Amino acid sequence: MKTALVTGADGFIGSHLTEYLLKLGYKVRALSLYNSFNYWGWLESIPHNDRLEVVSGNIIDPHFCHEITKDIDEVYHLAALIAIPFSYVAPSTYVDVNVKGTTNICHSALQNKCQKIIHTSTSEVYGTAQYVPIDEKHPLQPQSPYSASKIGADAIAKSFQNSFDLPLVIARPFNTYGPRQSARAVIPSIIIQILSGKKEIMLGDLSPTRDFNYVLDTVRGFHQLAECSEAIGEVVNIGSNFEISIKDTLNLIKEILNSDVQFTQDPQRMRPQNSEVFRLWCDNSKIKKLTGFEPEYDIKNGLSHTIDWFKNEENLKKYKAGIYNI
Repeated sequence: MKTALVTGADGFIGSHLTEYLLKLGYKVRALSLYNSFNYWGWLESIPHNDRLEVVSGNIIDPHFCHEITKDIDEVYHLAALIAIPFSYVAPSTYVDVNVKGTTNICHSALQNKCQKIIHTSTSEVYGTAQYVPIDEKHPLQPQSPYSASKIGADAIAKSFQNSFDLPLVIARPFNTYGPRQSARAVIPSIIIQILSGKKEIMLGDLSPTRDFNYVLDTVRGFHQLAECSEAIGEVVNIGSNFEISIKDTLNLIKEILNSDVQFTQDPQRMRPQNSEVFRLWCDNSKIKKLTGFEPEYDIKNGLSHTIDWFKNEENLKKYKAGIYNI
């Protein structure tokens, strides 16, 4: 029985990855950010499983990281601050969590001789595409404090592989969406506002394009990279090789929901001009070559599954449609 540590397991992608590994027969140690309420985020949605151990703590503490990486075969490092708007008001915190936290995880995994580390990057490190589709050789552009902190985290992770032969893969997913995603992201923001009965949808710029990926495809990509020895030391995109604008995504959601809502631009949802990433389109040929990865969900199928989840009143009431969440 393989043992896995998932940091950020209480979050959107991390909780789905935890479920996926449990279904594969793993014993999973799932890290939830410490709070005094014993609340485990989206891990609360996972049924009881004897192979699931939930621990609470924070990756900014190196001693804690050393403890949670003991007796672990595979580390899936997803814990990070990821909201771009919040990075404008708290950039130092992003460095503490994303850069220093990654240093702690890598150092602890090295000391405890973990067999494989999957470090989570983001397509935001590429910035607005200089060419498309974007492959792993594309220049990195720190267009927000968030992306700068992730570029730093990736560099730290890579340095441990180069310096100490840490068996590490940098997985770089493009825009993941699906059930449980934060309301700060554009797809759940649209869905929540429509399902809450709003007639005008508040959004930012509709012109940027994204390579959207259903969450179950993303977590499958993580695991396939963990199983691939040839991926050690590599940076690997996880994406669909399909580009769609925010405007067309909005219209597709309206079509699925049979909605006639109108769009209103909300200034507080607009990024600063030089910080907006206007185009992201993934070249996924490397992960295909390494693992045979193929997305199983196209955009319409994935959106339908996501909308069905949000239609459940128990799920929808967890979100506040009238508040812009940075």
